[in-house]
Formats: sequence, C-alpha cells, structure tokens
Amino acid sequence: QVRIVESGGGLVQPGGSLRLSCAASGSIYRIYTMGWYRQGPGKERELVATQTLMSPANVAESVEGRFTISRDNAKNAVYLQMNNLKFEDMAVYYCYARLATAFIREPQDYWGQGTLVTVSS
Repeated sequence: QVRIVESGGGLVQPGGSLRLSCAASGSIYRIYTMGWYRQGPGKERELVATQTLMSPANVAESVEGRFTISRDNAKNAVYLQMNNLKFEDMAVYYCYARLATAFIREPQDYWGQGTLVTVSS
C-alpha cells in the first residue's frame, strides 16, 4: 500500500522559515504530480504549490516569492521551503501525490496526514 509521510511543521515567528518534507513509499509505478495544500482556521483546503513531471511548478499567488517547491524524484519526495512566514500562513499543510501503482496503472490521488505550521509572536 502507498504511504505519504510528512514532516517539518512546527512553531515559528513571523518572518521566520520552515522546510517541509514529504516522501511517498510503496509499490509506486510513477508519480505524476506532487505538492502541498493547506487548510487554515475556518478556511477550506487550498492549493499551495504542486509540481508535475516535465512541467513548471504551480504556485499560489499568496505564497509566490516566499515559498519554493522542489522534488527529488529518485526519493519520491517533495519539499516546501517557506520563508518570510506570515500569520496568514498558519495552517495544517497536507502533502499530495497523484500517482500510479504497480497494480493500478490509472493515476489516483493520495494525501498525507498533515503537519501543523503555527506562526506566532
């Protein structure tokens, strides 16, 4: 079975930085898209940044210039470098992957359990 495991969340002051990490494991045939969504207090889940094979990253305007997404395809991993964090960035961040397994070739969506990013003075 496929597992999505996240890490890197925590408490940070405004203007600080955090780096989130996520890795997918299991009988993975191919990961097409990997990235991050978030859900803040009283808000719906929203896209932060994703990256699809052979394509530029898709980054939300609210974080562009501050957050950087990167992938290590050899490790089935994705990272989110978050700089100049603001109160509005406080949310649970969920790792996302669209992938095919060795037995199910059609792509399906997988989600991590989430990691909490708290921005506080």
